[in-house]
Amino acid sequence: MTLRKQAVAIFKAAVQAADPVEAVLRHFSLKDGSLTVAGRKYRLSQFDRIFVIGAGKASASMAKAVERVVGSRISGGLVNVKYGHTDKLKRIELNECGHPQPDEAGLRGAARIAAIAESAGERDLLICVISGGGSALLPAPAPPVTLEEKQAITKLLLASGANIHEINAVRKHISSIKGGQLSRLAFPATVISLLLSDVIGDDLDVIASGPTAPDASTFEQAREILRKYGIENTAPESVRERIEQGTAGEIPETPKSGDPSLSRTQNVVVGSNTLAVNAAAAKARELGFRTLVLSTFIEGETRDVARMHAAIARQARLHGQPARAPACIISGGETTVTIRGDGKGGRNQEFALAAAIDMAGLEKVLILSGGTDGNDGPTDAAGALADGQTCDRASKLGLDAKKYLANNDSYHFFQPIGDLLITGPTNTNVMDVRLILVA
Repeated sequence: MTLRKQAVAIFKAAVQAADPVEAVLRHFSLKDGSLTVAGRKYRLSQFDRIFVIGAGKASASMAKAVERVVGSRISGGLVNVKYGHTDKLKRIELNECGHPQPDEAGLRGAARIAAIAESAGERDLLICVISGGGSALLPAPAPPVTLEEKQAITKLLLASGANIHEINAVRKHISSIKGGQLSRLAFPATVISLLLSDVIGDDLDVIASGPTAPDASTFEQAREILRKYGIENTAPESVRERIEQGTAGEIPETPKSGDPSLSRTQNVVVGSNTLAVNAAAAKARELGFRTLVLSTFIEGETRDVARMHAAIARQARLHGQPARAPACIISGGETTVTIRGDGKGGRNQEFALAAAIDMAGLEKVLILSGGTDGNDGPTDAAGALADGQTCDRASKLGLDAKKYLANNDSYHFFQPIGDLLITGPTNTNVMDVRLILVA
């Protein structure tokens, strides 16, 4: 088996381990009329109605798992999912909508989800299925912010290099549903929130902007983030107005820890990047590699992180450190791209391109970077693969790696040389997995 085939097999093992159905079923079961959720029991006889709501790239499959357990007891529900990220459900409606840019379909779905939550009473149970992508897929802009203005600030934040914690801190404070506000709408109903984490550290208030979790961020922090990335003056006026009003105390803060409206909510992380990385490590060992996990907390500017990984690849190839060949060195997490050009790509493809430039000429080494959701940026690729001969092969086709990197055009660099990682939608999302293989 070639290094490329081995790398793809290891990546697929990581994705399979983050299967949303299995992730939910590990924490969610029904026996003798009692629903057990991460060790906590609920007698279903105490509830008049059970609704399933939520949003995210993996939430259709998560809802399928809930249907498998609760079945005919479900009264109804609605889940917002990314276009194409669907599944077959019997009692829960799926609403396909836009990601990473929220759209009108998402807005309509979010309004219906909020209405379901608001209609729930003390003897009702809301089961929320939340996964990565939920922030964009659950758009409920708070007045005076419009959907178009939310789209504009999202685009500015994504292009600025802000990390997901920072992006979501702003999103929560221009929303009427995020940052614990969905639980606030549902109170006094009982809320069980099943979360598939796509954020570093699995912070409850950051996964899909934490619609059912206490929010650690503030209006003041949201304002500072806009200032930090130099977009305070280019942000839509309504966004600035709302954040300023909140900073001045004219608008209530999002619910914090100890807020009574969160007292009937249980949040459970059912899967994360660690699960995927550990599965990748197991597969690599099965294939005969000496395996080392660097970290699942990798973040920062994509190009800088790629150069660090390329340096590790060179050290491993030439000096047998931090692992002797055959070696597989794995990392997880999520990097960010500061957009300077007008090309097409995503953080994983850009990672592979930057690494290829730094690994030029290196023999018997390969790097793979892929998003577990199967979509890297606005492309049909999950990521890309690169080795020491990537730049040379591309050069023979007239492709200058450095120029493509400068233009953020990694997709059109890797496409002609056949090194895009294409998986199709995986219906899961637990951030990225990166592999360094040394033959």
